[in-house]
Amino acid sequence: MRMKTTMQQTFSPIDGSLYAERELASGAQIETALAQSVSAQTAWKHAPLAERAALCRRALSWLLERADEIGQELTWQIGRPIAYSPFELRRGFNERVNYMCDIAERELADIAIEPKDNFQRFIRREPLGTVLVLAPWNYPWLASVNAIIPALLAGNSVLLKIAPQTPLVAERYAEAFQAAGLPAGVFQFLHLDHDQVAEVIKDPRIAFVAFTGSVAGGHAVQHAASERFIATGLELGGKDPAYVRPDANLAAAIENLVDGAMFNSGQSCCAVERIYVHRDVYEQFVAGAVELTKQYKLGNPLDPATTLGPMVRADAADKARAHIADALAKGAKALIDESLFPLNQAGTPYLAPQILVNVDHSMLVMTEETFAPVVGIMPVSNDEEAIRLMNDSHYGLTASLWTTDVDAALRIGDQIETGTFYMNRCDYLDPALAWTGVKDSGRGCTLSQLGFAAFTRPKSFHLRLSL
Repeated sequence: MRMKTTMQQTFSPIDGSLYAERELASGAQIETALAQSVSAQTAWKHAPLAERAALCRRALSWLLERADEIGQELTWQIGRPIAYSPFELRRGFNERVNYMCDIAERELADIAIEPKDNFQRFIRREPLGTVLVLAPWNYPWLASVNAIIPALLAGNSVLLKIAPQTPLVAERYAEAFQAAGLPAGVFQFLHLDHDQVAEVIKDPRIAFVAFTGSVAGGHAVQHAASERFIATGLELGGKDPAYVRPDANLAAAIENLVDGAMFNSGQSCCAVERIYVHRDVYEQFVAGAVELTKQYKLGNPLDPATTLGPMVRADAADKARAHIADALAKGAKALIDESLFPLNQAGTPYLAPQILVNVDHSMLVMTEETFAPVVGIMPVSNDEEAIRLMNDSHYGLTASLWTTDVDAALRIGDQIETGTFYMNRCDYLDPALAWTGVKDSGRGCTLSQLGFAAFTRPKSFHLRLSL
């Protein structure tokens, strides 16, 4: 009988070496963490909100001071080029922490009720208790901060379980919060396997689960939580479309959409994976996209000149190759000569970027999440055809429109089944807006003024002042 492993190993996509090895938490460690979370949260929820926000900002400062070092760790763990990896902290993470801290006092304040003689009435936003955050590897800082910071600001304790590919992110969080002076037990992390995660979700001391990952993972989380009356927030990825109208600024559309498809080797839940272009500008768009894609440099991500690193694992790259092969077998045409990218090789995580034309929705590359630097481009005759094709997906995270006509953007955006609709932008998360998805992209909302709701419950105070 095979012995259950107690070790978690992280192999770097750069060279296949063992980069980190961590022991999975024991039953006793899990029990201790849960007990400490409950005990610490009881006091933490009474800490002044200004103190909670100041502590979160101090933790942010600690991380920003070490962004280069942490960025290099991230490059080793997931293969993102070192030219980009420190900016996950310096830009998006920084922006989101500061924004949620800025609005916390207003959004977490008691809700006043219209006056009534002899009564004092208000609604208080109470923290839930202990929030379990299950975070992915592809944007480990950005995906986790959406839940961790709002949950802490609201007065919850947080237990983080991060993907096995990025264990150092969880450890860095803990160091930052400790340096900031967060009381012990308010933030903790555990290295867990899938079975352990399911058991923790079932524990009555967990009050909410925030999960970012695959649709299959979302089903597993929902199944584990189904025995209890707790909510789950599920951000499950996408197959995000873009539509380029004939009046678009074509140069800007090409630049932004190629970047939206290729950045982080396409390994983003809101990466651009399918593009629909009006026939009037289709050939010009495709030519520009091909020329720009050829300029990427696939190489060792520790080299500052590298603009496209390896995918996270060889099997992830091979899945993308299978999507390309499926499309080619059904009549698609590949426009990028793979020989331009000598490191590209089957069985390795190094994958050449690819643009496919003559594609349709019978192909995996246009319907299933490829999660790679691969995009299919289809011509369309009008807005109605574009809308139909954009909605022809079981995902609905983001969608973008490229046009100079704001009225058309509002009209089309109203018909697109998506959580976020962009005009002349893509692959960006504005912390002032709700981050949410529809269909198989999940449910729930993080960030924005709505982002605290998942981590609080309403408690009504109804006080009769005299009898």
